[in-house]
Amino acid sequence: MSNPIASSIREVFPATDTDAAHYQLLFTQHARTFHNGEAFLSQAEFIDAITGPSEDFSRFSRSHYAVLFHLADRQQSGLISLPDFVAFERLLAKPDAEYEVAFRLFDPEGTGSITYDKFKSILKANADPNAPPFDYDCEWLQLYLGPNKDHHPVGYLEFTQLLKGLQGERLRQEFRHYDRSHTGYISPEDLRTMVLHNARHKLSDAVCSNLADLASLGGEDGRVSYAAVRAFHNVINQLDIVEAIVRRAITSSKDYRITKDDFREAAARGARFSIFTPMEVDIIFHFAGLTNPSGRLTASDFAQVLDPSWEPYTPPPFPSEKKEGEDETRTSVTAATGKKMGIEILRGAYNFLLGSIGGAIGATVVYPIDLVKTRIQNQRSAVVGELLYKNSWDCFRKVFRNEGFLGLYSGLGPQLVGVAPEKAIKLTMNDLVRSMCTDPTTGRIQIWQEIMAGCVAGGSQVIFTNPLEIVKIRLQVQGELISNADGTPAVRRGALFIIRELGILGLYRGASACLLRDIPFSGIYFSSYAHLKKDVFHEGRDGKVLGIGELLTAGAIAGMPAAYLTTPADVIKTRLQVKARKGQTSYTGILDAARKIRQEEGIRALFKGGPARVLRSSPQFGTTLMVYELLKGAVPFESAASLFSSSVPSPSLPPPLSPSSLSATSVDSLQRPVDVGLQRSRNALKMLMDMDYKFGSYASSPPSLSSSSSKETGA
Repeated sequence: MSNPIASSIREVFPATDTDAAHYQLLFTQHARTFHNGEAFLSQAEFIDAITGPSEDFSRFSRSHYAVLFHLADRQQSGLISLPDFVAFERLLAKPDAEYEVAFRLFDPEGTGSITYDKFKSILKANADPNAPPFDYDCEWLQLYLGPNKDHHPVGYLEFTQLLKGLQGERLRQEFRHYDRSHTGYISPEDLRTMVLHNARHKLSDAVCSNLADLASLGGEDGRVSYAAVRAFHNVINQLDIVEAIVRRAITSSKDYRITKDDFREAAARGARFSIFTPMEVDIIFHFAGLTNPSGRLTASDFAQVLDPSWEPYTPPPFPSEKKEGEDETRTSVTAATGKKMGIEILRGAYNFLLGSIGGAIGATVVYPIDLVKTRIQNQRSAVVGELLYKNSWDCFRKVFRNEGFLGLYSGLGPQLVGVAPEKAIKLTMNDLVRSMCTDPTTGRIQIWQEIMAGCVAGGSQVIFTNPLEIVKIRLQVQGELISNADGTPAVRRGALFIIRELGILGLYRGASACLLRDIPFSGIYFSSYAHLKKDVFHEGRDGKVLGIGELLTAGAIAGMPAAYLTTPADVIKTRLQVKARKGQTSYTGILDAARKIRQEEGIRALFKGGPARVLRSSPQFGTTLMVYELLKGAVPFESAASLFSSSVPSPSLPPPLSPSSLSATSVDSLQRPVDVGLQRSRNALKMLMDMDYKFGSYASSPPSLSSSSSKETGA
C-alpha cells in the first residue's frame, strides 16, 4: 500500500527541488492528522515542526508561535497542508522575513496596503491592556499615515519604515507617561516595567536583572534620565554591530581582552561615521563588566549582554549534504587554527624584535653606570693600594680620564648580544605564568602568583645571561689593570679570548649567584610594576590606557627597590665571576664569598655599588619600556606582519569574523550542529515582539490571530 504522504509530496514538488525536499521531510516527520486521506499539521504539530526539539518554551511560549500558525493557515481551516507549509517555510527563508510576516498579519485580505484603521485595530487588539496606552493621533504616526481627517494607506516599503520607528515612538510616549512631573527622569522601577514590556525578548537574563544600574549612568538621585533610556534602546537595537566590533577588537588584542578605547578604535576602523556615543559605549561595558570590574573584558564577558536566543540565519543542513558539510567544517577549523598559529608566531617574532631594540637602547643609555657599578663592586678595600675609587662619581671621572669615552663602554658588545634573549625570555615567561595564574573570569591574580611569575622569569633567563655577564664583567675590569700596569704591560683581551679561556663550564661560573640575584629581582620588579600601573596610575579603570610618561615612571620606580635589595647577590656574583689578580682574595662559592666579604670588608661592602645599580636599573627598565611602547605605536603589529604574510588583516579593514559565538569561543563550538528551524522561526517573531512582547496572545486579539484552536484535529 502506498504512503499517502509520499504520494502527495511527489505530486506537488519535483524531486530535484532540494529546499522543498527538506521542508517535505519536516512535514512528513510531524504530520499526524489526516483528512480524506491527506496529511495535515495541527497547531501543536506545526509548532513542533518549526521549532525543533531544542525549544523549551521558557522564553518563547507556544502562543508566540501560534501567531505564525495563523499566518501559515491560508485557508483558515485550523490545519496546515503541505503546500501551505512549504510556502510558509519559503517565506521564513527570506532575508526580510520578519517584516513580511508583520505586513501579512496587518494585511490579512492581501490587498497590498495597510490603512490607518486596520493598523490601529490590529495593533490595539494585540497590545497589553495594562501597558500605557499608545496615542494613535500623535504627530509621529500622522507623518506616515496622514493627518486625522486625511489618512492614506501605506504599502510594504513604507510600512517597514513605520515599524522600524514604532518602538522608539512608544518608548518616548511611555517615558512621558511615567515622568508625571515632567522632570526628564523616571524611577528604576518604572524603567524596568517599560524596558521589559518593550524589549524583554532582546535582553539576556543578566541585563534584565541589573536594569536599575542605568540610574548610575546619566541619572540623578537614583532616577534614570531619558538620555540613558534612549542610549540603552539604541544599544539593544544594534547588538549585532556590538558583536561584530567586539570580535574585531578581541582579534587584534594580544591577550584577547579589550577596553573601551579598544572598542571605540575597532568601531572607528570599520565605519565612516561614528556608530556609538560615549554613553552607549559606557552602557555596553557596564553590563558586560558586571562580573569583571577591571575594565579589560573578554569574549565571555560580552556574552552575558548578547541574548543567545537570537542567532543569525544559517542555511539548513540538508541530510544529503550533512557529511560533506561536517568535513568542510573540520577543514575550515583546521585552516583557521593553522592561520591563527602563523599569526601568533609572527606576533612573537614582532614582540621579540621590539623588545630587543628597546632593551638594546636602554642598555646603551645606562651602560657607563653599569661599568662604574662593576668597578666599585670589584675593588677590595682590605687590600693596600687596591682602593682606586672613593665613590661612584670618582670612579666615573677616573675611567673617563684614563681610558677615554670609549672606556666607559668596555664590554658593551656582549651586553647588547645578551639583551635580546634576556628581554624576550624574561617578558615571555612572566606573561606566560601570569596568564596561567590569572582567573579567566575576573581577570584577577593574587600577589604571590605575581611574585612567582616574576621569579620564574628571572630564573629562566640565567641560562643565556650568565655567560654574557661573566664576559662583560671581565671586559669591564681589565681596564683597571691596563691603567695601573706596573712592569710588563698587560694586553687588552677581546670577548672571544675570554670565552676560550673560560670554556663551557667557566662561562657558568657564578650561575648560582646569578640566580640568587635575578630570581628575587624579577619577582620584586614585575609585581611592583604591575601594581604601580594598576594602583597608582589606575590602568584599566574606566578603560584607561597609560601614556608613555606613566609607563616610563612606573618602570623606573619599580626598578629601584628591586635593584637595591638584590645588591648583595650582585656583589657576590661579581666577585665570583671576575678573574682574581695577584694578592686578591679568591672565593669558592656563594657562602664563602659572603663570609669573606663580611669578615674582610664589613657588612656594608655587600651593598657596594647599590646606588649605581639603582641609577642603572631604574632608567634602563624605564627607557626599555618607553622605547618598546613608542615602537609599537609607530609600527603596529598588523602593518609589520603584512610585509611577511598576506593572511594578517590590514588595520584599515575588518578582520574576518569567526563563526563561533562569543559565549563559546573554542574550536569545538564551530562543530556544534545548529537548529536552523528554531533560529528562523524566532527571527520571524522579532518585529511582532518589538510591537508587543506577547503579540497575538491577548484575549482581545482579532479572530484571525486567536481563534483557530477549535478547528484543530488530532492535536
